[in-house]
Amino acid sequence: MQIVSEALLKIGVEGKISESQLILLGVEEEKWREKALGVELSDARAELFVLLNGVEDKALQEKIIANYKAIQKFRKEEPTIIEKEVGVVQEGDVTIYCDGGCTPNPGKSGSGVAVYRNEVLSELWYGLYEVMGTNNTAELGALYESLCIAQKEAQNGNEVTIKCDSMYAINCIKTWAISWEKKGWTKKGGEIKNLDIIKKAYALYNEIKKDVNLLHIKAHAGFEGNELADRMTMYAIEEKSEAFVRYTKEIDVDAILKMRAG
Repeated sequence: MQIVSEALLKIGVEGKISESQLILLGVEEEKWREKALGVELSDARAELFVLLNGVEDKALQEKIIANYKAIQKFRKEEPTIIEKEVGVVQEGDVTIYCDGGCTPNPGKSGSGVAVYRNEVLSELWYGLYEVMGTNNTAELGALYESLCIAQKEAQNGNEVTIKCDSMYAINCIKTWAISWEKKGWTKKGGEIKNLDIIKKAYALYNEIKKDVNLLHIKAHAGFEGNELADRMTMYAIEEKSEAFVRYTKEIDVDAILKMRAG
């Protein structure tokens, strides 16, 4: 994330500012410099702002924007070898962390989600409480709710990344469901557990997968978003919240991280 400063404006504006640059800054032309200072921009928007420097032709501006978006999409879908090794990928405008928990397993379960906008924590969600659930059911529920949030964000033109610590949930949606569907939702060796939520999540994922990047991350590995989503699962169990609802209390990250972990 970048804070618009005089230094950024110095390299990003040569002569008259363009309409496209004003849109990126989210300001109007009148007193634009004064209004722009202090505005938060994602790294991608800041880079594009500089690339549009001195480009007055509207058609050329649109071409630059289209090409840059294509590069960003390529980076998101095809991380480099180094990125694969260290687990780093191109971030979008919105990052959603999801988690599910159960105590014991099977037992009381809940799901949690943490949403970041331009790398800043925006909102927390919790719910899907079950008296006799399982860890896998809770993980799938959290992933499905994340896909619902992602769908709305994508419709608003945002780039979305979902980070889930359950390979089971991800495999159900991205890999195994393809074969199960072809076989009439059956598999060798017995029933498909959690089939109802798998079908819902699989259908939604297929609808939006071109606009959403679904990634696996390791649980309890230092990712703030993952830890917050984890705390929301326990909060859902504590509150016995069957509905999936937004956390409306003050978001004090340090205090929430001190809450019971799953």
